[in-house]
This record gives sequence, structure tokens and C-alpha cells, in this order.
Amino acid sequence: MKKTTIISTFALLLVTGACKKDSAFLDVPPKQVVTSDVAFSDPNLVLSILADLYNRVYDFSGLDNGWASFADFSESFPSENGSYYIVQRTGWDFGSWNTWDYKYVRDLNLFIERATAATKLTDAQKNQFIAEGRFLRAQYYFELVKRMGGVPLITKSLTYDFSGNVEALQIPRAKESEVYDFIISEAEAIKGLLPVNVSEKSRATPAAVLAMESRAALYAASIAKYGATTPQVSLPGGEVGIPASSATGYYTKALAAAKEIISGTAGNYSLYKQLPDLSDNFANLFLDKSSSESIWVEDFKANGGKTHGFTTNDQPFSISDEGLDAGRLNPSLNLVEAFEKLDNSYAPMATKDGAGNPIYYTDQLDMFAGRDARLAGTVLLPNGLFKGKRTEVYAGYQLGNGTVISSSDATITQDVPGLGKVQVVGKDGPVNGAEFRTQTGFYIRKYLDPTVGSGRRGRGSDVNFIRYRYAEVLLNAAEADAELGNYAEASGYINQVRLRAGLTTPLVLTAANYFDRIVHERRVELAFEGHTLFDMKRWRIADAVWDGNSMSVADLVANIGKATKRSTQPFGLWPYKYYNPGDANNGKWIFKEIKPSPVTGSNRFLLGNYYSRIGDDVIAANPKIVKQPNQ
Repeated sequence: MKKTTIISTFALLLVTGACKKDSAFLDVPPKQVVTSDVAFSDPNLVLSILADLYNRVYDFSGLDNGWASFADFSESFPSENGSYYIVQRTGWDFGSWNTWDYKYVRDLNLFIERATAATKLTDAQKNQFIAEGRFLRAQYYFELVKRMGGVPLITKSLTYDFSGNVEALQIPRAKESEVYDFIISEAEAIKGLLPVNVSEKSRATPAAVLAMESRAALYAASIAKYGATTPQVSLPGGEVGIPASSATGYYTKALAAAKEIISGTAGNYSLYKQLPDLSDNFANLFLDKSSSESIWVEDFKANGGKTHGFTTNDQPFSISDEGLDAGRLNPSLNLVEAFEKLDNSYAPMATKDGAGNPIYYTDQLDMFAGRDARLAGTVLLPNGLFKGKRTEVYAGYQLGNGTVISSSDATITQDVPGLGKVQVVGKDGPVNGAEFRTQTGFYIRKYLDPTVGSGRRGRGSDVNFIRYRYAEVLLNAAEADAELGNYAEASGYINQVRLRAGLTTPLVLTAANYFDRIVHERRVELAFEGHTLFDMKRWRIADAVWDGNSMSVADLVANIGKATKRSTQPFGLWPYKYYNPGDANNGKWIFKEIKPSPVTGSNRFLLGNYYSRIGDDVIAANPKIVKQPNQ
């Protein structure tokens, strides 16, 4: 009886509901959809929309989009079986590094338009939201232009009228210079609409806008000046290539934007100087979320927030949290040798004396003494310290007669005369072909999170990825100043960065040395921050540095500090225990330059790689799109 009553009651309610007028039924607002009028009447809802747009910012390298973006260009070695192709190919496809996300552009345009039309936001709220939308749009156009050259410059949402005629939606490519001009003009227009707040790292601020402007103007200037060396990489309509006559104007704008930040107009940013050990200090600036140097970052948050697996993938194997994932990103000896000595000179790592005999070191770290402090702040060296423990890196025992005793794993012991069965390789490598162990002798230190649990699957790390920081602004100013012939002022900017790294002897930039020195300084200061490829491209030296020729040790150690030094294959530096009882050097360490066995390819950058290929689907949909020089 009770069951019957319940069913009858439900039926009555159903009939009663069905008797509503159609209009009343249809007028019930959906509970899971918020209209734009409602969304843009509440600043918290607007902020949630904006957060999604921030979350979609396009980076070339990052901490949450895979470690492999750093494991290229011979700056490192990818110690993972599935990623050896990076060092086995002979070049990059012309479509590499491209992007064409006009869905994102449309969403940004819609956001700007709806924020502009909002009537229930205060003027201050509207101005900030609009400025942030315009910043993100300019930032994405910057990502587009540095890969693709000139692209369709669309600054309002386009709507199809279903007439069958889509010509109004087919926008041709703008000139490359016009896209850079748009980015620069947007930065100038919005920098005064944002509140100055040096504590705000993940949203747009005047400093973030100016840092973008400075970098973009510097790129445009470089392409204008050095593009003359690659006339094949241009198009007659200007979609690719910038006239050389524009270089001075762009350098001037890059310098002016940098100086606004340096002067403190956009907030009091400064080089990070918190720890007495200069290497630890450099490493820590990437871990400290309140760093005075960070201008704009991709923020991460543990405990239910957004985290990444960079530490999980790249921590030293013997110190890893779970012993499952580790060691994928191994900085190369090519990069390590770029860090100069404290007397401002360049020198290869000293493995042999003048007579060709091995040099013996009591401590592995002695090999790297007297170098730019950024080396040990960027790279975890053999016997380096992480989470209070030392890495264990050695490739074998070398006996007095030259015999090397090694193994494929630390758990596989070998017989050493006089010692019996012992471990003969380090728990952290190096072993040729052993994934998740170093195969160069080095691990990455920059961005590596020492927080307990940060290297576990599921938990991850919340270390920020820094997109713009003060040191780069100083280097932008130094480069622009030097290109304008102001060598004394340029020297002042670059020496601020170098002093923080322990290079106390001032560097004097001149017409003869400034280019090599600027290229070098950006390489060591900004390693693994997403700059290497685009710096080489804008200077038009990528085809010289990655010329497709294999390398010998003689090539590796020659011309260190030269901007166009070949770097087509990553090398390693392997420590060996010297075992020769009774000899004064018994128990010490020797080092050997090694090319890891999986390195069978040689990076070859063709002229067609300077601008990424536009997809055939894009050209098919829009016949107004002019093809790239490489298509």
C-alpha cells in the first residue's frame, strides 16, 4: 500500500508539472550555464574566466608540459629510452615549434569585448581586466610571430553569418614588423592601466608588460639587423623579414622599456641576493616564490592545487622519492664548459696536463672550482648536494695499467684486484644507455625542488616557472645599448648580472667583443628557461651553431665563448676512481670527455627552420595565407 501511494503521488506531481505553460517551462534558466551578462557583472566570475585564459598561456618550455622541451639543442641529454630520438635525428622538421591557436585569440577578443561592454563593474575593475586580456593577447601574438613570422592580426571577434560566403573571415597575414609593432603598441597602451605590485607574480603588472615589450622589441631589432645575413629567409610582402633600417628604432624601444623597469617606475625589482653561497643563491631564486627578481611566472600550488612533475622526472636517482622516476634531463658538457673562470676567461674542464697525462682530483667537485657560480646553481655536479645527500656519480675504476673496470648497474659488482667483488659504478651513473641515470655526469639543479614529497608521483612540485625576470631585463638593456654603440652603459648592465655570479672583475664591452659576450651571457644566465632556440634564431646564427656536422673532443673544447661555436652533439664528463695501491694518487678521481653512445645524430638547423611551416589545413581554409619561404 505504501509503495502504491508513493507512485501515485509522484504521478500527480508529474502531471501537475506538465500542466505548466510552455513559456513558463522554457523560461527556467539553466543552472549550469552562466550568460556573459551575468558573468561580467561580478568581478569574481570575471576573474574565474580570466584564470582560464592565464592557464592557457603558450610557452615553448615549461615545467608542466614535459621535461623533454629542455632536452634539446645539445644543451642536455635525454636519459629516457623513448626520448633518445632527440639525439639521434639529424635535424628538425620545418613544422617544428609552430602554433596557430586562433581559438585562443578569439576567446581573448571576446573577453576584452565583454569586459569593455560590462556595466556593473567599476572603472578600475574594467580597466584592469581589459588590460590583462590585452596583455595575454599580445603575449600570444609574440609566441606566434617568433615562430611563424607575420600572422593574421585579428583584434576583434569574428562571426559567421551563415551566408555561405566566408571571405570576411579569411584574414591575410600581416607583415612580421606589423605584428611586433602591435605587441609594442599594446604594451605602451596598457602599462599604465595595471596596478604596480611587485608581490603579484602570476598576473599582469606594469613590469610584466614592459618585460614583454623589451623582449619583443629586442627580437624585432635582431631580426632586422641580422636577417640581412639570411636573405633567403624572407618574403616580398614582408610577412617574413624586417627591413634593416628598422633595427635602431626597435633597439631603442627595447632599451626604453627595460629602463622603465630598472628605474623602479614599474616597481622595485632587483637581482635575488639572499644566500651567502652564490651558487645556492642562484638556485634558490627559482624556488623562492617571493623572489625580488621574478616578474611574471606560471604559478603552481601543492595540496590540492596545480603541480608539475619536473622534479619527479629529473631528480637524481639515488635521492629520488620513490626510486621509480629520475634523471631524465642531463646537462651536457657543452653547456658546463660555457661557464667561464672567475678571471673572465674561458677554458675547458682540465682533464689532462700539458703532457697529456690525467689530472687527479681529491674531490670530484675540485674539477669545477673557480668557475662562475651559476654553474653549480644550474647544474647538479658530481658529488653535488641535493636534499642533504650527495649524488653518487662515477663510471668505473681505472687501474694503474690503464684498465677500466665498469658495470651496467651499481648493483652488479665486479672483481677489482685486491678488493674482491665491489660496486664499480655510481648509483646515479653514468652508464651508457642506462635510462634514468645521468649519461653526461650531470643532473639539472635549476627548478629542482628539495621539498619532501615533491618528487613523488601524484604529489608533484609547486616550484614556479619564471617567464620574465629582472636579470633578463638587465641583459636586454645591455644588448640593446651595445647594439646602439653605448658600450660603457651596456657594460654596467651586464656586470650587475655577472657580479651576482661571483665574477668580480668588470667586463668591458667593445665593438669587437660585445656580440660574443652577450650571446654567452644569455646562454649561461638563462639556461633551461626557454630562450636558447629563439635567441639563436633572432641572431640568425642557429644554422652555424647547429650545422649538422658531428663533433670530436677537439671541437668540443675549441672556441669556447664564441657565439657561433658548433654544438651539434651533447658530450659528458665521466669521473673514474683511480685505483693503484701505493701510488700517491690512489683513491683520487680522473675525468674523461665522453660522447654517450646513443648520440648518433647531429643537430642540423636549415634555413627553412627559421620560420615554422604553416599547416596545410590552415592554407586550405584560407587561400589568402602566404606560404612560408620553406613551403
